Amino acid sequence: MSSPKKDVNLDMQLLSKPGSPTRNGDTIVDDNYDPHLHRNRPHPTTNFETLVHLLKGSLGTGILAMPQAFYNAGWLSGFINTILIGALCTYCLHVLVQTQYALCKRHRVPILTYPISMKMALAEGPQCLRGLSKYAVVIVDGFMIVYQLGICCVYIVFVATNIKQLVDVYLVLDVKLHCLILLVPLIGINMIRNLKVLAPFSSLANVITFVGIGMILYYVCQDLPSISEREAVADLGKFPLFFGTTLFALEAVGVIIALENNMATPKSFGGTCGVLNSGMTVIIILYAGMGFLGYLKYGADALGSVTLNLPEGEWVSQSIRVLFAIAIFISYGLQCYVPVDIIWNVYLADKYKDSGKKQLVYEMLVRIVVVITTFLLAVAIPRLGLFISLFGALCLSALGIAFPAIMEICVRWPDQLGPGKLILWKDIVLILLGIVGLAAGTYTSVRDIIYSFQ
Repeated sequence: MSSPKKDVNLDMQLLSKPGSPTRNGDTIVDDNYDPHLHRNRPHPTTNFETLVHLLKGSLGTGILAMPQAFYNAGWLSGFINTILIGALCTYCLHVLVQTQYALCKRHRVPILTYPISMKMALAEGPQCLRGLSKYAVVIVDGFMIVYQLGICCVYIVFVATNIKQLVDVYLVLDVKLHCLILLVPLIGINMIRNLKVLAPFSSLANVITFVGIGMILYYVCQDLPSISEREAVADLGKFPLFFGTTLFALEAVGVIIALENNMATPKSFGGTCGVLNSGMTVIIILYAGMGFLGYLKYGADALGSVTLNLPEGEWVSQSIRVLFAIAIFISYGLQCYVPVDIIWNVYLADKYKDSGKKQLVYEMLVRIVVVITTFLLAVAIPRLGLFISLFGALCLSALGIAFPAIMEICVRWPDQLGPGKLILWKDIVLILLGIVGLAAGTYTSVRDIIYSFQ
């Protein structure tokens, strides 16, 4: 990822090269350049491998929170709106991928990161937005950092809460103390600088997750009550919590961009029957099914993770908690890698490049500070369900809905917005939806977090 200080005017660089495209107004025209043909990936993934990675990257704590999400929406409203939000997320991901492709084609580069894509799009968009381009990298990186730190906080609370249920049979301790016990192991796993070292553990975590979900469904599907005992449509005031949780569960914008960039045949990613649509269809069905069945089983008692609703005295349910605690603990190292990578490599590494061996020390300090930050947040607000809803609404409403719409307006500006500027109006609706979702979801989550301490 490029540093804001090192990020030069790529457009001017390209125009100075022989054989570069010519300008037509403010648009670079080169219909022959295909970015997909210039991606030199040492180990590109096949369509099937990409689909598997997409499924694995989207099945985490989010799916375990869906029963409580359905409690906040009602079984009918929850089922319908999970499908609608899933379709919205999928569409916006298509918009993001297509917009990045258009920018790569226009500027004759094979790959662009999300922050740089946003900067370049704003620089070429409506005059009123061009001044924001210099802040784009910091804004997008900021949302990405907050989102990833939020995931790490959720993971700490998840592991600590599940361990608490296991240990409470023998010794009752506060969940905050369990978070403190986890601090040193979490710092240890975040000291791993090479993702290849984490890869085998990641594969183990994925296997554990799939097995654990199957075991949970075994419990959930036993002795289901009548659907008439559950609300079809819940109070509208709780819907923002449902929206935030579902968005957190379904939206995996960082994973999507990375997967598309590493495909051997990236053109197969989009399309009606492409990898993205196929994977998201399976994910939406799984999430809607888990939410519906979990809410039908536990109703208003559904907790922030369905694992917390399982019987405490049975060895199978205890095994599920152990499996998921291990899987999510391992995943913490992977999720924490992203904010550390952005903070260190984009903003700090250049400042300490002449410090010799001390540079590694400074990097380790950054890693420790990141872990301690997530630990302090988790200890301050150990509310799993509300944490999930908060970070889903706060970050993904922007990263997954509003920002792709803004980028599409800018890239298509001014004469490629469709008949009657239909694309412009459609994107304005998406931007407003993202803003409303961010504001309402964040407000409701913060309000309920405050209420939970009273």
